[in-house]
Amino acid sequence: MSNSTPDKASSTDRLATAARLRNLGTRLLSLAAIQSDRLVNEELARAGARKWHYAALATLDEFGPASQAELSRRTGIYRSDMVTVINELADRGLVERSPNPADRRQNIIAVTKQGHRQLLKLDKLLAGVENEVLAPLTPSEREQLARLLAALVDHHGQNM
Repeated sequence: MSNSTPDKASSTDRLATAARLRNLGTRLLSLAAIQSDRLVNEELARAGARKWHYAALATLDEFGPASQAELSRRTGIYRSDMVTVINELADRGLVERSPNPADRRQNIIAVTKQGHRQLLKLDKLLAGVENEVLAPLTPSEREQLARLLAALVDHHGQNM
């Protein structure tokens, strides 16, 4: 039996894996996702951030100020969790809340200049992780993989 963990298996360990497991697309997708997720989380943590922080900042940067409910819909983050995300970002000066002039019961969330700088920093960090994860693929294979994964996500109705 090998001393390698499943997500750090050597090429010899993979050859010792049953062919039906080695060639099962859903299993391979899952293993790649686990590795990718681990690297993303580690790098974001080093920068004092989390995936949800990045999702909120990127969405606000691209679409402009939004209510917490709209931000929740656009990111796929549950509304109850979005409150925590916004609180964390606001405490760091990365977003600001202001009353919605059309509905005073709502807040509008906007990225601050500091939040925009943090987003650019996180963009670079995540580009580095993506390069590490996708290192064995050519640029055209990376594009093809992104199209195929987007098709799967779209088919299953997941919020990208």
